[in-house]
Amino acid sequence: MTNPARRTAGTTHTPHRFIDILSRRNPYPGGHRIARGSLTVSLFQDGEAVSTEEYAAAKTPTALAEATAWEQEAEGRLVVLGFDLPQPEQIAELASLWDLHPLLVEDLLKAKQRPKLERYDDVLFVVTRAASYLDEKEEVAFSEFHTLSRGNVVVVLCQVRQDDAPWAGQRIPRDPELLKLGAEAVVYAFLDALVDGYFPVLRGLDVDKEQIERQVFGGDAAVTERIYRLSQEVIDLQHAVAPLGAVLTGLRSGFGKYGTGDDLRAYLQDVTDHLTSVTLFVVELRDSLSQILSVNSTLVTQRQNEDMKKISGWAAILFAPTLIGAVYGMNFDEMPELHWSLGYPMAVSAMVALAVGIWIAFRKKKWM
Repeated sequence: MTNPARRTAGTTHTPHRFIDILSRRNPYPGGHRIARGSLTVSLFQDGEAVSTEEYAAAKTPTALAEATAWEQEAEGRLVVLGFDLPQPEQIAELASLWDLHPLLVEDLLKAKQRPKLERYDDVLFVVTRAASYLDEKEEVAFSEFHTLSRGNVVVVLCQVRQDDAPWAGQRIPRDPELLKLGAEAVVYAFLDALVDGYFPVLRGLDVDKEQIERQVFGGDAAVTERIYRLSQEVIDLQHAVAPLGAVLTGLRSGFGKYGTGDDLRAYLQDVTDHLTSVTLFVVELRDSLSQILSVNSTLVTQRQNEDMKKISGWAAILFAPTLIGAVYGMNFDEMPELHWSLGYPMAVSAMVALAVGIWIAFRKKKWM
């Protein structure tokens, strides 16, 4: 099975200098714990980060407008806005500021959607699902993100986040050369970080799969339920991963129309290579669990057959003495050996002899 941690040879890699924009804690020094509906603003001029602060949208309703207005004041500016569990009024402000399509606004308000890509005039809308593996529970926790891009402004909304998921946040690159490529570079980097986040999940699922294999051949009766539960988690992960292929295809189809540069095309190809590795690994995991379930069913059936052989054998052994006892237990006055003094010992001896004889015969056939 392919190691999910290994990158495809010959592809470009995401820069290693990052800044958290949606972490549970304020990424800026002296900050405080981010509350629900918090808005984090990251500003860049010609690829270089500009000193800023975290905006609490509930206290400063104009923060979104101020940030987007700053981008329009000069060339080479880039704004990344990160909402953590946005409130309806924040989405309404964004919809009013960008004059969003009603269908797009409806998607932003309802959330809980499958990954997809849609374009509304000059607004690019991408739905993605990040994953983290809770090893103790053997569950895959998902966080849903909605990414909107317009001009040189990128808005990332964390719509759904599991409270017990060890989610560390999404990242944007701090490479000035990459950020000079504009908002698309941020979207692609976001997708790359999200896809790379699937690899630890796959490793956790693979470890549990190996443990299940040992349980199956060890005869653990409780392993069937564990197989079903882990299979469900793999299926849920597949539902999050599979639609991303269509998302990347949609982005590639817009290369010519939107004038995407060669550097960004190579970057998106790197994301596609990683997604291919993830997709193949998920399919292999699902097939492996299906095979393990089949093997477990075969072993359970085999053990049941062995048990039935033993039960049938003991039933046959007990049948012979029961037959003799039933015949001589009938209340007839005239019966052979009825008044014979050796009748009782002979009857008991016949019972024992028949039982032992049948047991020996079954023993030779390995039924007992």
